[in-house]
Amino acid sequence: MNRDCMLKRLTILDFLAVDLQLYLDSHPDDENAITKYNSVVDEADGLRAQYEDLYGPLFSFRSYSKRDEFNWTDCPWPWENGFNFEIGGDE
Repeated sequence: MNRDCMLKRLTILDFLAVDLQLYLDSHPDDENAITKYNSVVDEADGLRAQYEDLYGPLFSFRSYSKRDEFNWTDCPWPWENGFNFEIGGDE
C-alpha cells in the first residue's frame, strides 16, 4: 500500500472510529458496535504505526520517535501540499 492509500485508509478508519464512538455514547450496551469499534481502532493503530515507520510521524504528540532522534520537523507539515492526498479516485 502506498503513502496516499495509507493516508486515505487512516482517514476512513479514524472517521469510522469517531462515528462509532458517537453511536456508542447513546448505545453503550451494543456489543456488536463495541466489537466493531475495537476492531477499527486496532486496525488504525497498526496502520498508523506502519505509516510512521515508513514516512515519519503524523502527530507532534501521540507518535513515537526513534530512540535518538525527534524527526517531527523533518516531514512535510499537514498544511503543505506534499503531505495531503487527492480526494477521489481509487484507493
